[in-house]
Amino acid sequence: MINYRLYRFKKRMIQLVTLSTTCYLLSTVLIGCGYTTRSMISNKFKTIYITPFINKVDITSESYVASKYRIYRPTLETDITRTVVDKYLFDGNLRPVREESADLILKGELIDFRKDPLRYDENDNVTEYRINLVVNISLWDKKEDKLAWQEDGFTGSSTYFTSGIDAKSEGTAVNDALDDLARRIVERTVEQW
Repeated sequence: MINYRLYRFKKRMIQLVTLSTTCYLLSTVLIGCGYTTRSMISNKFKTIYITPFINKVDITSESYVASKYRIYRPTLETDITRTVVDKYLFDGNLRPVREESADLILKGELIDFRKDPLRYDENDNVTEYRINLVVNISLWDKKEDKLAWQEDGFTGSSTYFTSGIDAKSEGTAVNDALDDLARRIVERTVEQW
C-alpha cells in the first residue's frame, strides 16, 4: 500500500514538473519572439493627411518595346487616393485627417499603369496578365517641415487569368492591384524609418 502511494506521488510530481517546464518554455517563446501589432513609428505621429494623387502618366510619350500603345485608365489616381485612405482607416495606426491638423502628409503621383502579358496558349493568345500600378510617394513631417522619406517607382501589382477556373475580369485585377499598392504604402509608412 505504501509503495503504491509513493508510486502515485512520484508520478504526480513528474507530471507537475513536466507541465511547469512546458509552460515556462512556451511563455519564453511567446514573450521573446518580438512580434507586435503596434506601429514602429514614433508616438509623436498620430494623424496623416493623404493629398489627392496626381496622374502623371504620359500617354503621349513614345511607347516601350513590349507594348505598342501606352495604356490609360481614367480616374485611377482618384481610386488610388480613396483606397489608400481606406487602408489607413483599416490599419488604425495613423488616422486620416484634414491637412491643418495632420502630423504627417503623404504625397503621391501615379506615373505608370502597365498591363503586361505573362502566359500564352498554343495559339499565341494571352492567358495571363500582370497589372502594375507605379507611383512616386513621399512622406513629410509637418511639424518639422521636412521630408521623412521618399520612394520612386513604388509598385502595387496583381495577376489575372483571362479564361479557365481562375479567370477574373481586368477590373477585378485592377482593384486587387489598388489594394496591394495601398497595403504596401501603409506598411511603408508605419514601419520604422
